[in-house]
Amino acid sequence: GGLPNADGVVQLDASCMDGKTYNAGAVAGLENIKTPASVARLVMERTDHVMLVGRGALEFARSFGFEEENLLTERARQAWLRWRERLSDSDDWGPPDHLRGGDGDSGRLLEGPEEFHYGTTNVLAVDGNGDISGITTTSGLSWKIPGRIGDSPIIGAGLYVDNSVGAAGATGRGEDVIKSCASYFIVMRMREGRTPQQACEDAIDMIVDRYRAIGNDFVPGEKFVAINKAGDYGCARMPSGGNASITVRHGGGLETYEGSSRG
Repeated sequence: GGLPNADGVVQLDASCMDGKTYNAGAVAGLENIKTPASVARLVMERTDHVMLVGRGALEFARSFGFEEENLLTERARQAWLRWRERLSDSDDWGPPDHLRGGDGDSGRLLEGPEEFHYGTTNVLAVDGNGDISGITTTSGLSWKIPGRIGDSPIIGAGLYVDNSVGAAGATGRGEDVIKSCASYFIVMRMREGRTPQQACEDAIDMIVDRYRAIGNDFVPGEKFVAINKAGDYGCARMPSGGNASITVRHGGGLETYEGSSRG
């Protein structure tokens, strides 16, 4: 169900990290395999590498029995076609010029909301022994330039785990997460005594301050989640659409935790 790149191809990224063993694995630009996090785990467990990309990641997945399939759902295809036709009023995509805006079925494909999504999921966990792990998985930025890799498969950016401290993950646009090594930054802030909530907010302040330092009031669309070894958690986002929220499962059941909006 993830949205494709500019060519209409779904390319998936994922990473996983095991705090107990200080091991990590990732895949990027993976096509035709619907469970990239499972492939990333095998990179972690069955190789001495951290990241495989593109065709190599696909061949690796196939060697472990993963089956290829078309990941572009019809709903995603229609969204991509709408985006392509709306991209420019001077190219050759869309109805003929003399039928644009006219009656009939010629413009029906263009109906519907403009869709632009990131589509990232983080899962962070602390088990009964206090061991910590995490994954981040995504279809990436919709309509991205083919071959673009975001923060999700990059250890230290989209995900970082330190078994003595905690874990952090990111969602959102991604480029600013890469430039700031945000998940690593959050975990290091927790090491210094900050709560997961405070550390997530620190990461947002850090990124915003970088832009203010060059005289720019740009605020990217990034979101962070963190958990520490004691099982405390937090989340924060750049200001857009209310506070950040996460789903939490613990011994008492399932709940939604609302964090903050900063920037």
